[in-house]
Amino acid sequence: MSVDDRPTLQAPDDDPWLWLEEIEGRQALDFVERQNSLTLQAFGGAAFERGRDILAGIYDRPDNIPYVSRRGSDLHNLWKDASNPRGLWRRTTLEEFRKPHPAWETILDIDQLAASEGEDWLLSQITTMPGSSRAILSLSRGGSDAVTLREFDLDTRSFVAGGFALPEAKGGVDWLDADTLLLSSAHGEGMATTSGYARTVRLWRRGQRVEQASVLFEASADEMAAYCYVDRITTNRTIWFGRMLDFFNFSVSIGDQTGPLARLDLPTDIELQAHGDWLAIKPRSNWSVAGRTYEADAVLGISLSAFLKGDREFAMLFEPAPRRAIQGFFWVAGRLVLSILDELRPRFEICTPSAATWSRETLSGLPGIGVVDVWALDRHASESNGALLANVQDPLTPPSLLLIERGVASPIVLKQAPKTFTADGLMVTQHEAISIDGERIPYVQTGPAGETGDAPVYMSAYGGFAVSVKPYYNASLGKLWLERGGTTVQANLRGGGEFGTRWHDAGRLAGKRLSHDDFAAVAADLVRRGVTSAKRIAAQGGSNGGILITNMLVRYPERFGALFCTIPLIDMRRYTKLLAGASWIAEYGDPDKPDEWEWLKTYSAYHNVKAGQAYPPILIATTRRDDRVHPGHARKMAAKLQAMGYEAWFYEPAAGGHGYGKDNKERAGFEVLGYRFLKEKIGWRDDED
Repeated sequence: MSVDDRPTLQAPDDDPWLWLEEIEGRQALDFVERQNSLTLQAFGGAAFERGRDILAGIYDRPDNIPYVSRRGSDLHNLWKDASNPRGLWRRTTLEEFRKPHPAWETILDIDQLAASEGEDWLLSQITTMPGSSRAILSLSRGGSDAVTLREFDLDTRSFVAGGFALPEAKGGVDWLDADTLLLSSAHGEGMATTSGYARTVRLWRRGQRVEQASVLFEASADEMAAYCYVDRITTNRTIWFGRMLDFFNFSVSIGDQTGPLARLDLPTDIELQAHGDWLAIKPRSNWSVAGRTYEADAVLGISLSAFLKGDREFAMLFEPAPRRAIQGFFWVAGRLVLSILDELRPRFEICTPSAATWSRETLSGLPGIGVVDVWALDRHASESNGALLANVQDPLTPPSLLLIERGVASPIVLKQAPKTFTADGLMVTQHEAISIDGERIPYVQTGPAGETGDAPVYMSAYGGFAVSVKPYYNASLGKLWLERGGTTVQANLRGGGEFGTRWHDAGRLAGKRLSHDDFAAVAADLVRRGVTSAKRIAAQGGSNGGILITNMLVRYPERFGALFCTIPLIDMRRYTKLLAGASWIAEYGDPDKPDEWEWLKTYSAYHNVKAGQAYPPILIATTRRDDRVHPGHARKMAAKLQAMGYEAWFYEPAAGGHGYGKDNKERAGFEVLGYRFLKEKIGWRDDED
């Protein structure tokens, strides 16, 4: 009997599963309900509940670090625990925060708000203005990217009657003054790009209906988005307007409340950070200007006023090398902080401009290995005294939150996260696999010392959008995998940003297949080194990593024992037509262009499933409220695999957005379901299962 393997490479648009793209369609929801029941029946039960409760207990611990940002004189935090699953928005002072058990004042109880209004609210973002008690809260239903905007008063701790309010849409605002907002929202007729993001920036005055707000700036519908922000460092409050042409290209202008006045004469493939009269610029490709060529990924500094007058003599603030790359940069109190990875080791440098030159110093007192993240303590640059926060950790060392005060030699430890798993006998090692074309692919391995040839391995990676994968402390993997004798492996694939633009570009567009080859090479290297065997390797990837995992299924099935594919992108024929998919064309290509479909079809696993193959079992999980990556990707892939007789499981909770759940218990359940599936399918039963 023949197997229906549609859609195929020969007929990519003959898709019998399109009805599963109807997110709330009755037939589609019947499919989801039936699949959820089967999956929970197989991998739920008492052991699942024990694991879920263990993880939820870790995520809800009262001694977890409460991460903060300073607004005015107060430190603000959004805290979640078992009693407050949706969260408490609360505040304290820095003096109080230094204490082991600081006192907090609750500003808003999100659980009470959701219950009183009968809505599935989560607090997504808080937009305040220096010197004002007013804020715009972005409230998300179930974790979706689309938000409802509402004005809130921090003094009265209540919503403002008759204040600014906007129905659900993607986008946000910035305050111009106490009675005026700059609105970048997809709400309204003609206000969304094809990607679903804001197409315009509007000047919205208090008391106006949003339809009456004047349009100051706009992008075309086929561009990704329009955005703006107010630079309060300048005396005249410069407004920066931007058109996001695609994920990696921008057109930037400066102006005022009348709109843009001058477009900056810069390449579009730049990252730019402005601070008063200073600019820092990083081009993605080599840039020749004023008789000099600047290398891709260099960071350049210049006075904004001089640049606008025609000066193109840039200061060289960072020079890249093949395995030394900038990870980000930001301004704080007149200083530019550079975050660098040098052979995957964290480094931080500070550049300070003056009329004559730029001075340079290294940010001292931070470890040179593991993971170090640094950011500004103050939410608003105009209020900053130069204080920084740093988060330090590695796979076996829980995070420490440090305060780096300007003029103080050594960082001060503010908070330390608890150890959530036993790390005795475990070690962290770094290795490199050789990919299909000879490129060296780094990976970090954590687990027991020595090779047994049979280690239960949990592999993960991402490999896209220039996102650098770092070896963070992972409480869930530590407790339910490492502590029980397993090994974890995290790979740095091409497509990421670990080694700069050349590393990213090698793994995007037609090169995306190389990113997948890299992951398969790491799996093979684990076997070559005697760590494990293929049947004992479990692999997980989410979002862009969903393409990765499903390509392991159809291209390298012999290298894995089981696969867990989460909130995934899979169908590369229709992805641009689903939710925010059009915004990712710069990463993957346009399937409507025949020459680009030629490479896209090579890693559209949905079209490459073949009958009669020895595919490993796979669990595909998504969330219904994911309005970024359409849940139809996961639904359709699971349905097709099952119809072709393969072992494919599916799970879709109702909430969670582009994540694993709206609260700690839901997140824990999502993760534990994956662990239980993977462990069973690679034949690993520990004493707790």
